[in-house]
Amino acid sequence: MTAFPAALLPLPVAIPLVICAAMLATAHFLPGRLPDILATLAALSVAVLCGVIAVHAADGPLVYWFGGWEPRDGVHLGIGFSVDEASGWVAAFIGLLYALTFVFAWGFFDRTHGHFHILMLLFLAAMVGFCFTRDMFNLFVWFEVMSVAAFALTAYHLAESSLAGAINFTVVNSLAGFLMLGGIGLIYAQTGTLDFEGIAAAVARSGRDPVVAGAFCLVASALMIKGAIVPFQFWLADAHAVAPSPVSVIFSGAMVSLGLFGLAKVSAVVFGGSDQVRHALPALLIGLGSFTALLGGWMALLQRHLKRMLAFSTISHAGIMLTGLGALSVDGTGGMLVYVVGHGLVKGALFMIAGILLATQASIDEIALRGLGRGIWPAGIAMGLAGLLLCGLPLGVLDQGTRLVQGALAQQGHGIALAAGAIGAALTGAAVLRAAGRIFLGLGPDPGDEAGAPSEDEREKANRPLWLMLAPCCVLLALDVGVPAGLIEHALPRAASAFLHRPAVETLAEGPGWLPWASVVAALAGAGYGLFRRRLPALVVRPVSATQSAPTRALEVLHSGLIGDYVAWLGVGVAVVAGVLALA
Repeated sequence: MTAFPAALLPLPVAIPLVICAAMLATAHFLPGRLPDILATLAALSVAVLCGVIAVHAADGPLVYWFGGWEPRDGVHLGIGFSVDEASGWVAAFIGLLYALTFVFAWGFFDRTHGHFHILMLLFLAAMVGFCFTRDMFNLFVWFEVMSVAAFALTAYHLAESSLAGAINFTVVNSLAGFLMLGGIGLIYAQTGTLDFEGIAAAVARSGRDPVVAGAFCLVASALMIKGAIVPFQFWLADAHAVAPSPVSVIFSGAMVSLGLFGLAKVSAVVFGGSDQVRHALPALLIGLGSFTALLGGWMALLQRHLKRMLAFSTISHAGIMLTGLGALSVDGTGGMLVYVVGHGLVKGALFMIAGILLATQASIDEIALRGLGRGIWPAGIAMGLAGLLLCGLPLGVLDQGTRLVQGALAQQGHGIALAAGAIGAALTGAAVLRAAGRIFLGLGPDPGDEAGAPSEDEREKANRPLWLMLAPCCVLLALDVGVPAGLIEHALPRAASAFLHRPAVETLAEGPGWLPWASVVAALAGAGYGLFRRRLPALVVRPVSATQSAPTRALEVLHSGLIGDYVAWLGVGVAVVAGVLALA
């Protein structure tokens, strides 16, 4: 294999930025569909380039120093990109997801002069830069560019409800930026460098250092806010409920997972040499991940608003990813990396289906939509398949990630985390399958007056062909199902080992083969109960009023939509992280 020119590493970031600038300069002169074409081609170019980079990075990380400022005598002054195989493939997946999202959003916005595409391409460039950077301050820079683009995209409809959700998102994630900057300031003051490798070497020499622990606390909290981990998760459902469907595809398909990807890199590479951090991570990440998986799954089951349901499902699956990271093993981290891609493919497809329902039926309410999806039955088949994949159907990329995460947890005896992940997946799958049965098959009781509940939804642009919206959704599901398991099994041990900077391993352990099937059965049972509970004997089903337990009511009250409450819980989360580190 010929060597890949390191000078080309910045291209996947530069291409969307250059097209952004060109589109912004000529925005008022661009003909109708040209922004759609340019944005789609740019995202495809990023995907192809990142895939080529990943293939060449299989022999070792590719490094590029901007301006030729290479390290001298162990001193890192320059800014660089360092791309290992796993980072390259994650960036390639993100580029592909954007390309398919641009196809789904073809003609979505009229009279915007391409500004939506400009923001989306800026968002894409920030995500790829976040994957490639090897410098803590530039990790923060890309984090902030992602946040700014996301703030604008959340409120793109400019309705009052959109602004309310965007404000919650903006405040919480701006505080995350302050936390990250504070943590970077602490670690720079202690180590005198911002380069990942330079910090790692200094941290390994420092022993038990409260400044290092404090820096990790702030940086990890910021990344867990972006990753929607309990108790930092409150902003996500509000943002998804009001964001345009193409934006929600990116939020749940890539942005949330990217926060955990950054946490994995920071934990393994930057702070991995700190005994205090390393000893605290299993209890912290597996504990928070397990609780997040259960809470997100239960909240998803309680929702009738499809986009909020899918947002809580994302929270639950983020918790499952975090448990894999908490295993601190090649198996667990490798499973998390595969899970990032598999979950993004499936969840992106589900948000596209939600967008199809908004465009064709002018609603996103599961109860009000009962039976109205029969005329678009292909979307129903896609939603049913996605629900089965989400809950653990032993098929495809998401299943491979699930098995590896479960294998890592089983090897280390984390039975509670193993059960929490399986239950969380079953709950989210049950919620999606119940909605699919009600909307596309007309199952469940006649909603009666319940269907008339007030809704803040507005119809998304309706004059787009159904096939144009459905095609990228089907491509995402086909990619999840169609990627050969052997390809993942061959490349992943090497890629995960390089990502963690550890010696290569031959194989990765997988979890119990029966556990995914148990999750599928539980999801089907949960969906069936939700649709047919009124037909069951009275001894089996309690009255609805009796099922509204105190914990359930408390969870609904906690998700109040009030920014003051969310900021208070953010403070609680930072205190929890600090407490676990102090006790390590």
